[in-house]
Amino acid sequence: MKYNINIIGAGIAGLAVGIRLASRGHRVTLFEQSGRPGGKVGSLSWQGYRWDTGPSQLLLPDQIEELFMMAGEETKRTIRYRKLEVNSRCFFEDGVIFDAYGDPERLAREMHLATGEPVERVRQHLERSRKIYEWSSDFFIFQDFMHRGTFLSGKLINALLQSGKLDTFSTMHEINARHFSSGHLVQLFDQYATLNGSDPFRAPGTINAMAHLAHVHGNYFPEKGIYSLVNGLKELADKIGVVTHFNQPVEKVVMDRHEVRGVVTRSGLFSSDVVISDMDVYFLYRNLLEEIPFPVKEFKKERSSSAIIFYWAMDGTFPRLQLHNLFFSGNYRDEFRVMSRKKEIYNDPTVHLYISSKYVEGDAPAGKENWRVMINVPENLGQDWDMLVEKARENIIKKLNRILRENLETHIQKEFVTDPRTLEERTFSHRGAIFGNSFNGRTAAFERHPNFLRKYKGLYFVGGSVHPGGTIPFCLASARIVDQHIGQ
Repeated sequence: MKYNINIIGAGIAGLAVGIRLASRGHRVTLFEQSGRPGGKVGSLSWQGYRWDTGPSQLLLPDQIEELFMMAGEETKRTIRYRKLEVNSRCFFEDGVIFDAYGDPERLAREMHLATGEPVERVRQHLERSRKIYEWSSDFFIFQDFMHRGTFLSGKLINALLQSGKLDTFSTMHEINARHFSSGHLVQLFDQYATLNGSDPFRAPGTINAMAHLAHVHGNYFPEKGIYSLVNGLKELADKIGVVTHFNQPVEKVVMDRHEVRGVVTRSGLFSSDVVISDMDVYFLYRNLLEEIPFPVKEFKKERSSSAIIFYWAMDGTFPRLQLHNLFFSGNYRDEFRVMSRKKEIYNDPTVHLYISSKYVEGDAPAGKENWRVMINVPENLGQDWDMLVEKARENIIKKLNRILRENLETHIQKEFVTDPRTLEERTFSHRGAIFGNSFNGRTAAFERHPNFLRKYKGLYFVGGSVHPGGTIPFCLASARIVDQHIGQ
């Protein structure tokens, strides 16, 4: 049976589910309130500089390949990417510097040379991360918990049989601290919790599976930057007949009792059999679902972290730096303790520095670089963000100057700033929380909003605020789950 399908939002997940369903012959119309596709995956330009404003890493690129295969196209014609040799260059306050290589063996040798950690311990940790991923991914990433068949499947039974080995009863930090003697390695592997906006001192050890994705599956980077993924998917969607309406926000999802009937925009009613939302579920319920009760309990759960981000047009090049660079806090536990209080930011934050012009010719003028400098902060609860942004800038510049032995103020030609307020305004992320609800706590993965509700026929949810989470591969996984369920 072929359906008439309306999709709200042209983020990565909205584009992906549109491509999947159009490839199967369904009639797909996509509505985007802004003038561009991508959602949180954005781009900023100024006088020859260009910055990616969303994610900076591509994991599990086979999901991108799968979309092109379904549409009968070749990925490489549109999106070219390569596996990174160095995932990130790591700088510590005590002067230790090392490269976190993507290759596991090279990583293990580098860790040994830099910290004295035995090579075998690094291998063992990555092997443990591999097993966690393989035991849990089919159930926790690529299945929806609301599907009756999920709880009868062999995948769930296998996950339950292995539950003692999934490290769900210890925090990520407890697992890493027990395994490594080097505090530098504990901190490196702890930081993978931040890839989905979580706290390694409270998130379950299962999140260590992210290390397997980065160092075994590999961390990839598109030749034209992360935003080229959006351009490539939009071009593919156009080719296979997805109709896209930009600058046309949906005003209401029309329901007839418990069944979807379509969406309303300023242009009128667009009838459909299926409506798929790729917008933050908080704003979907608050603004568009008049006939469905607002789930108060859902939005009392802990939110993920947000960010303060500086985009700096740098006059000069810095050979010591890589595409991705991490400048670690001197006290990681204190950093997350301060962040958990929600009122302030830490005075020695871990700094994520991303310079796409290291790989992408044209992202900065010759002899210059485009720096995107980010720290993790709490979601927006009415804090004095103007003051906190100034404090963050002062702390970041002081830290980078000290470690790099530079005078960075003299190199910054132009600055743009994003904070939790502007993240919420521009991407409709509730309170600026980038990943929706956090993964802190043993049951957090089970408590994310599902991809569909049995009670309401024809209504589906994809994107970063629902199951399985907010990273690019998780958003793409949500599109696969919805595609499979509609097919069934």
